[in-house]
Amino acid sequence: MKIVSWNINSVRFRIDIVERFLREVQPDVLCLQETKVIDADFPFETFRALGYEHILIHGQRMHHGVAIVSRVPVSEDDRFDWQANREARHIGVRLANGVRIENVYVPAGGDVPDREVNAKFGQKLDFVQRMTDWSAALDCPTILTGDFNIAPLPSDVWSHKALLKVVSHTPVEVEALDRLQASNDWIDLGRHFHPAPARLHTWWSYRSPDWTKNDRGRRLDHMWATGDVAKSATRHHVFEDCRSWIKPSDHVPIMTEFAF
Repeated sequence: MKIVSWNINSVRFRIDIVERFLREVQPDVLCLQETKVIDADFPFETFRALGYEHILIHGQRMHHGVAIVSRVPVSEDDRFDWQANREARHIGVRLANGVRIENVYVPAGGDVPDREVNAKFGQKLDFVQRMTDWSAALDCPTILTGDFNIAPLPSDVWSHKALLKVVSHTPVEVEALDRLQASNDWIDLGRHFHPAPARLHTWWSYRSPDWTKNDRGRRLDHMWATGDVAKSATRHHVFEDCRSWIKPSDHVPIMTEFAF
């Protein structure tokens, strides 16, 4: 089974590259973040025409939004309000084999890494803490994936030294993500198959006119699994070439293959 996560940064605006990706890679399950569309306007027919009959969405006008589309049966399981303000940032499903897939879009956190002067940063840390509380009580086989908006390891960014005070790689964020990972002994599948310091970037800013020239990437997108599920993982891939497609997202898809 191929499970993909992709912050698409508007599913309707980028539906052409989504369709291309599905045709070329043919994943079984696609988890999308930042769909930026209300539920009624989601492009259902495009996905159904490609064989993705099972579509579960949690939309919001213009901002945020998550979705899971699948060509294998899934049932909706949960929608957690880890932001505590009803933003559409999570949707979870259960596969027929009982494995849960939790698709999450963690807040970016603004520009200043200080919760006293930047409320968005505090909201991000609180979001991750609510995830940690949920994780600590989790007792079923689970895949946790999405845009975590945190690059935890020094090799997860183009320059550890340059980004230590930049939101997404600050020590306080990394420590928060470490606590989340430790709360249920999550296996980071990206680094399981591509141990540090291997290159494994998933995001490049739109601000650069040529992202390949300065190559200032960060690994913001992750796929984790509880230990029982991680044993079934066989491969993890980052589709870096997608960053050069027409009208690309600033994120690229990541995919883990499982032997179940």
